[in-house]
Amino acid sequence: QVQLVESGGGLVQAGGSLNLSCPASGRSFSSYAKAWFRQVPGKEREFVAAISWSGGRTYYADPVKGRFTISRDNAKNTVYLQMNSLKPEDTAVYYCAASEGGSYYLVTSYDYWGQGTQVTVSS
Repeated sequence: QVQLVESGGGLVQAGGSLNLSCPASGRSFSSYAKAWFRQVPGKEREFVAAISWSGGRTYYADPVKGRFTISRDNAKNTVYLQMNSLKPEDTAVYYCAASEGGSYYLVTSYDYWGQGTQVTVSS
C-alpha cells in the first residue's frame, strides 16, 4: 500500500517557522517530482512548491518565494517544506504529492497524495 504521510504542522505565531516532512512508503518515488499544495475551506487546492526528481530544480508560488524552501532526500523517500516568516494567510491544510510528469503547478498532474497536515498562523 502506497502512503504519503505529512507531519510537522501546528500552531505558530506570525513570523515563526515550521518544517513539514512527508515520508513515503510502499514504493520508491525517486523518479517522481514532488510538491506541496495547500487548501483552505471553501477554496481550491493551490500550488505551493515543487521539486524535480533529482532535486536540481525547484519551483515556488509567488506568495511563498523567499520564505519557503522545498527539498528532498531520495534515500529516505521524503520531501520537506521549510516555512519561515510565516503569515496568517499561510494558514491552511498542507498536502504533499508525487507526480510522474505534467505541469508541476497543476493538481491533476499528481498521482499520489498525503492526507494533509494543518498549519495555523496566529497574528
